[in-house]
Amino acid sequence: MKESREIIKQPAQAEIERPFDSPPVTPTGRYAMYRGENARVESPLFEYWRAVRKRLWLVIGVTVLLTTLAAIYMARKPNVYMASAVVQVDMEQANPDLITSDRRIPGGASDPAYFNTQLQLLSSDTLLRNVVKRLSLDSNEEFQKAKNEGNVSSLRAMLQAIGLASSDDSDSKDGIEDAGYSSNSELVTSEEIAEAVRLAPYVTLINRSLSVDPVRESRATVKDTRLIAVSFRHTDPDLAAYVVNGIAEVYTSSNQEKRTGTNRKTNSFLQERIANLEGEIKAGETRLVNLKARAGILEKDDNVTIVIERLSGLNKQLLDSEESRKEAESQYNAVKNSPERINALVEERMAQYIADRETAIRRLENETRKEIGQLKAQRKKLLVEYVEAAPEIEEIDKQIETLDEEIGKVKQKNEEGLEAYRKRTAKTIVSNLRTRYLQARDQENKVRSAFNSQYNEAQGENQSAVAIRLLEQDIETKRGFLENLTKKQKENDVVAAGTKNNISIAEIAIPPERPISPRRVTTVGAAMLLSLLFGAGLALFLEYLDDSIKTTEEVEDYLGLPALAAIPTIDSMPKRRLLLVGGTQEEEGDGGTELLISKDSRSSMSEAYRQLRTSILLSTAGHPPNSLLITSSLPAEGKTTTAINTAISLAQTSAKVLVVDGDLRRPRLHRVFNLSNGEGLSTLLSNEIERDEILDIVQHDEESNLYLLPAGPVPPNPAELIGSEQMRELLDVLEGEFTHVVLDSPPIASFTDGVLMASLVDGVILVVQSGKSSRQVVQRARQLIMDIGAKIFGVVLNNVNLKSQDGSYYYQSYYHRGSYNYDETE
Repeated sequence: MKESREIIKQPAQAEIERPFDSPPVTPTGRYAMYRGENARVESPLFEYWRAVRKRLWLVIGVTVLLTTLAAIYMARKPNVYMASAVVQVDMEQANPDLITSDRRIPGGASDPAYFNTQLQLLSSDTLLRNVVKRLSLDSNEEFQKAKNEGNVSSLRAMLQAIGLASSDDSDSKDGIEDAGYSSNSELVTSEEIAEAVRLAPYVTLINRSLSVDPVRESRATVKDTRLIAVSFRHTDPDLAAYVVNGIAEVYTSSNQEKRTGTNRKTNSFLQERIANLEGEIKAGETRLVNLKARAGILEKDDNVTIVIERLSGLNKQLLDSEESRKEAESQYNAVKNSPERINALVEERMAQYIADRETAIRRLENETRKEIGQLKAQRKKLLVEYVEAAPEIEEIDKQIETLDEEIGKVKQKNEEGLEAYRKRTAKTIVSNLRTRYLQARDQENKVRSAFNSQYNEAQGENQSAVAIRLLEQDIETKRGFLENLTKKQKENDVVAAGTKNNISIAEIAIPPERPISPRRVTTVGAAMLLSLLFGAGLALFLEYLDDSIKTTEEVEDYLGLPALAAIPTIDSMPKRRLLLVGGTQEEEGDGGTELLISKDSRSSMSEAYRQLRTSILLSTAGHPPNSLLITSSLPAEGKTTTAINTAISLAQTSAKVLVVDGDLRRPRLHRVFNLSNGEGLSTLLSNEIERDEILDIVQHDEESNLYLLPAGPVPPNPAELIGSEQMRELLDVLEGEFTHVVLDSPPIASFTDGVLMASLVDGVILVVQSGKSSRQVVQRARQLIMDIGAKIFGVVLNNVNLKSQDGSYYYQSYYHRGSYNYDETE
């Protein structure tokens, strides 16, 4: 037996001792025996780029999404225009002709305090309130809309909807009334306070978009001028210019008012009294019009009142209605009981009716005769080509006969309809005359009722004449008072005009043509850059959270084990003609994606398994391992596929290789090779079987040149069978018959079967699926194997995607650092 084993092992030894021109294989690892001299050390920047490149579509998606949202937001934002006006503040001079010249402010525009005071006054709330009232901005639709949007937040609107909050206006008004500030003071009245509170939101809106800055000579110098730039921003360029010009105008006029020394209380009294008189006169005129309307004393140009004119008109209408009623009544009574009169009227209508009917019949007969003539002419033309009995001729004859019959029918119906019309006309005449009489009577009654009502109204017109005259005299008196107050106000304005204003408008504001904001291109570009950085940061964060093992370097760094090979995934390889079919998800039992080994020895998969085979053969000193366990930490990591393809790779060296399906819980080997699973490993472990019977159960696959021992029927106690002494004896027998015995076991982290098998073999290969296997789970599986003293040859990184940048780099860095490139086709 030992001699046969030595003979079988000779090909493997010959392969190891075969000289090559290429440098020896140097597996990678962090230990001296695994880390090659040319191992590349990656910089952190490359690691970051690889993480971002791995989730490139996520970065692109986040960038496109956020940039699109920013673009939509900026596109929906309205353009903002800024209108600017320039106000000139000169030195203040006294006017000796006015008694108010002693009240001038000391200093002048050259005084920094004076100039800074003017800057503050330009943006003061008092000035802006006057601007709002002067320009009627509180009734402007744009300002009202902005006020409603700015004052009520979404939270406050929600609270107001459920009754937990009230409006600001009502709160402010109630607060003033409840505080007891309704009495007037010498400085300000309660009405002025209420007005200021009402206009406060509009003042706030103007302040938000208003800027007041001194104009300097140039940007390079800081030397000041006597000019002040007043700017206002708004979405409407015309409104922006209107507000700026209004601010400048109100500011200059208020300064002039202060310089003239006009008493503010006097001006306010005059303005208030004039406004009150105008309101009283307007109310009196309205009351006078209403009184005249109620009394009916609305006079026309000829001094005739509306009441008298209407009464005269109704009297005329009443006379006409009586005449119409009498005429209709006489006609109806004359016909109602007189058959002779009815017959006479019927005969009159019949004569006209008969004439109309005869005209219509004659016109219809002429048109029909004309159509018959056309048909006869057509018949004559057809007789040139056809005989009398031809269908075309007969068809025309039928049409002519039909038209003749229609003429006769029309004449017959006309005679029958005359009698019916005679009877119907008699009834219609009586009914029409009665209806006309009733309508005339109703119209007379309506006009008579209106005449009586208007007559009563005219009787009360004299009683209202005295009240109307008194009201007219009161209105005339108030108009005289208004004329005197207006004259005094104009005299005061003339005095004020005699004082020269030291503040003037140097440049008015015009509606701007171009907006100043938003800067859409700049904002979208910045949003694109920030979203790109955010997407990259998100990709790095997801990479940080990813606990799976993806590269051979991570295998060596986190597990401290050599990476024997990196097996590419089928999807990343070109489709070729294949040799063997297995499954990468055999543990799931769903017949998932099949793993294929190519006949092309130059393919990446063939090269990967040759690399794995070489690493296995060199894993033990003196001779290749006789027994080998291939397992994984979790299901669906490709351990069965790796075991089968590794065995095929070993069999290509002319070695006698046996594959044992040690997964007694979910066997897979018999499905891959389409074998019978009636007898197998469970049969051998549960019975006393001789050596020859063991070899009889082993099956041989001619195509792959593998010897196969399926799992057999699933036993109720797999762990007890695997850990039995008979399992150890069975391995001794199989190791004596075969060069290599490759065992497939259940996942280490899920069942103890794999741990028990690891203690019986020469070495263990741990299969880790790239991008799926968790570091902690794989470390736990590694620790379980090492705790029993088993030897771990290394790790096979399975399902590496060569299409990705990572997989391409791993493949190049792993298989082009001194790997064997010989062809195993012999």
